[in-house]
Amino acid sequence: MKTPLRVYADTSVFGGCFEQKFSEASLRFFEQVREGTFVLVISDITFRELDPAPIFVRSLLDTIPEANIERVVSTASARMLQSAYLTAAVVGPASANDAAHIAVATLALADLIVSWNFKHIVHYEKIAGYEGINTAHGYPSPRIYSPNEVIDL
Repeated sequence: MKTPLRVYADTSVFGGCFEQKFSEASLRFFEQVREGTFVLVISDITFRELDPAPIFVRSLLDTIPEANIERVVSTASARMLQSAYLTAAVVGPASANDAAHIAVATLALADLIVSWNFKHIVHYEKIAGYEGINTAHGYPSPRIYSPNEVIDL
């Protein structure tokens, strides 16, 4: 049996389950997490962002076996890496949480990051910026994709 990929999902993937444009791929992604194709890597940042979301969005986590979830937390090292992204203007201060997601996923050594955020995360210029900073700091970069690109239809 193949080792499941460890995939960090940001908050947009949860909300995407309830948006017509993104629901099919988001729902399939979480189905594949439940099946064990992926291990869902989720951070305290995602939990904070999900906290004010409607219950039907937050309850998605309840459908996933604990064995298929890896919880990670932001550390001082992650905050330093986030700061490096901001200092290099990979994203601006208004996108500090997006940079935090990338930093935490990077330090957790996630295989992939999935997001529907095409402006600040899944964008060729931003990906190159994150990768450049990661390389400069000696970290490997997780590959960044939309859920459409990683699911098995």
